[in-house]
Amino acid sequence: MGEVSRPRGEEDRSPGDAVPPDDLAPPGDAVPPDDPAPPDDAALLYDLRVVVDRIEGRSVCGLQVGDWFELTQSSRLRTCPGRFFCAYALAAVLPLLPAKQRQLAPGDWLEHDNFVACPDPDERLIMRIERTGARTISLRDVT
Repeated sequence: MGEVSRPRGEEDRSPGDAVPPDDLAPPGDAVPPDDPAPPDDAALLYDLRVVVDRIEGRSVCGLQVGDWFELTQSSRLRTCPGRFFCAYALAAVLPLLPAKQRQLAPGDWLEHDNFVACPDPDERLIMRIERTGARTISLRDVT
């Protein structure tokens, strides 16, 4: 998966900050994405990070290039420590995330297209979806 630089905000975590969800007992174990297929009662899901890649207009909502949120362990969302994520930008990208969590067919457009635009025409905020790891999730642990 290549080396990922630390997004803005991760280096700012202080001892009083909340423990990130990944530090809690996960419902599944992280696995390399090239491991064999999971058993029948489990699914291989990617953890995702959505990063503000660029802003081609003016930042209306206050997001900045480098702001991010993560979707891990199938359904856990967290954002940059001390930051936020715009509800409208989040609403634009959320419908794509379940598909991006799964390995898609090589010819599927969503397997290769990683950019999503915020709906605000003045802002022209572009987000990038990154796969940050993969894990096997027990189907008994999720609904």
